[in-house]
Amino acid sequence: MKKKLLSALLSVAMVSALLTGCGSTATEETAATEPAAEETAEATEEVAEETTEAGDGKVYMLNFKPEIDQQWQDLAATYTEQTGVPVTVLTAADGQYATTLQAEMAKSEAPTIFNIGSSTDAQTWNDYTYDLKDSAIYNHLTDKSLAVEYDGKVAAVANCYECYGIIYNKTILEQYCTVDGAVVSSIDEINNFETLKAVCEDINGRVDEINEALGTELTEAFASSGLDSGSSWRFSGHLAGIALYYEFLEDGCDLVAGEATIDGTYLENFKNVWDLYTNTSAASKATLTSGTYNAEQEFGMGEAVFYQNGDWEYAAFDNAENGYLVTTDDIAMMPIYFGVDDAKEGLAVGTENHWAVNSQASQADIDATLAFLEWVISSDEGRDAITNQMGLSAPFDTFTGDFASNNKLAACANDYAAKGCTSVAWSFNATPNVDDWRAGVVDGMVSYTCNGGDWSDVEKAFVDGWAEQWALAHEE
Repeated sequence: MKKKLLSALLSVAMVSALLTGCGSTATEETAATEPAAEETAEATEEVAEETTEAGDGKVYMLNFKPEIDQQWQDLAATYTEQTGVPVTVLTAADGQYATTLQAEMAKSEAPTIFNIGSSTDAQTWNDYTYDLKDSAIYNHLTDKSLAVEYDGKVAAVANCYECYGIIYNKTILEQYCTVDGAVVSSIDEINNFETLKAVCEDINGRVDEINEALGTELTEAFASSGLDSGSSWRFSGHLAGIALYYEFLEDGCDLVAGEATIDGTYLENFKNVWDLYTNTSAASKATLTSGTYNAEQEFGMGEAVFYQNGDWEYAAFDNAENGYLVTTDDIAMMPIYFGVDDAKEGLAVGTENHWAVNSQASQADIDATLAFLEWVISSDEGRDAITNQMGLSAPFDTFTGDFASNNKLAACANDYAAKGCTSVAWSFNATPNVDDWRAGVVDGMVSYTCNGGDWSDVEKAFVDGWAEQWALAHEE
């Protein structure tokens, strides 16, 4: 990216941030870890102070995942204590990574480690990605396809491998199967959209009766589906990704690179699943943009049976300090059954989390950054933080024995694969100008769900918005 382009992007980002601030609310799932706007501003100022005082060989990481901010802060402090190398971690607010990255990269003390989601990002940040082909993190990568290659270089390397679907409370669901009139007698029977829909409608329709029979405190079948900035990515990104996957599969194009135009072939399926979420939840449709709902908490306190999210949520239920009644022994994950090829559908498996190293940093900072990342994937402290504290599945050959993933939600992906199911590719990684396209889709969903609009609002944003953003993202 040329300096002129970066300046233009920054101007747009600043305007977007100001407009977003007028109507934004606290995040849903990550309110406890996401820094407030003023705290973020203070932190970025401190970055410049710390890095300039440090001299040669410093590391500045712009973290993509707010839910693991504290773990990265602790890990950075440990490394600095052991080596004397200053490591600063700044965590972007949920849904604001692109804006934050643009702002931070324009500073004299820019991040030395940043996140790339796809080859589209690699194109955007091509002038700022260091070739990682000779790095330890690339050499230890178990599957080289998990690297992002662009312009003849290894632009970024995946730092985790994740899956998403419908997390469910298997303890309550198993008990439900014993209740008089239950739609199914075994969880195994929930293997298609129609059955899932019937179960959810039954639970939601007679919550009081089920609570009396089981001694539970359910309020809904599905946890709330917030359309605020802290939660909407689950639907404009991950749920939309299932529709993209099946369309790309039908069109025969690369499942993660996508295509310039889409028809919205599976938008009716998208609508059916979305209606299921919102019709079997206690959340008021009119207030889904309010930011007052916390789906993770609803699920964690045993108020909901189902919750669309990913294996990164495992750490939340493995943390007694959260005060949740639901533990890791209670949870499992099933596919987001889409009514297309349900019998063979597995979980959605992939990643949009790739470490990139800033090639515009000094060589001393680049060397310090590469050494830090190597330490993260090879030291006991780093490996323990990644798998046991952050709950991630790391794609490096160094994560064995005590440092192999213990994430039971991630293990569900392997279970479905072992049954002969096909993992759904993360086709949303092909999204052009991801924040802008998703914002348009969310606007359509808000119109349809909250304001009594028509589903055609979503269709227009999905299809026409894709063509528009693709042209902008790929213009020469």
